[in-house]
Amino acid sequence: MGEALAAGGWGLLAGSALLVGAAIGYGLRVPPLVVALVMAFGSGVLISAVSFDLIADAHEQGGLVPTTLGALGGAAVYTGANVLLARGGARDRKRSGGQQPSESEQPGSGNAIALGALLDGIPESVVIGTSLIGPGGVSAATVSAVFLSNVSEGLSSSAGWRRAGRDRSYVFGLWGGIAVISGLSAVLGRTVLGTMSDEVLAAGSGVAAGAILAMIADTMIPEAFEKAHLVTGLVTVCGFLTAFPLAQT
Repeated sequence: MGEALAAGGWGLLAGSALLVGAAIGYGLRVPPLVVALVMAFGSGVLISAVSFDLIADAHEQGGLVPTTLGALGGAAVYTGANVLLARGGARDRKRSGGQQPSESEQPGSGNAIALGALLDGIPESVVIGTSLIGPGGVSAATVSAVFLSNVSEGLSSSAGWRRAGRDRSYVFGLWGGIAVISGLSAVLGRTVLGTMSDEVLAAGSGVAAGAILAMIADTMIPEAFEKAHLVTGLVTVCGFLTAFPLAQT
């Protein structure tokens, strides 16, 4: 019970970073280039966490086959859900410019964006919960990576939502709700996957890793490249290397 509560606390902490990013993105006129650079850095941080705290650990624990199948399944499920939500108006939910539709331009897009934001956040939170399975406590690299990436996602998305005419209550209500759900998802990651065999746990970690990698490629990198262009790769590598030492502790 204590570890489940701890997982919920860490998940809530990482999810609260969405509100931090939202406060910056919605309340301040952040230059688009800065938003792009932050998004590129957050992408690198997440890629590092997926590589060393998810895929590598899952492979060591359960083997190559369940890890690979899980990652492919997670990417496929995320992509399918993302395609459906994109048709409802959530395609550009992480874009900070004028790409996002307003509710008058595409009715129902607010609900699609909310579901899309939820789709993006759950795999990351489950990962935090699974990192508490076994000795050693929570993974500092995972929590730090999710926190930093959530700041960048909250910043970029909220700047775009403001430009699309969505009011403050929508923005902060949505991110506040997702922060709470992030805590609950972390609890489920610890309690549900913690009872499974090593192979099933590896597959579950692979599912989360595949979904996160698909999310980075589909929603984060495009926003970064839109304004940062040829320095996107360099900044992404900087984010990767910033998170790398944490994964080695």
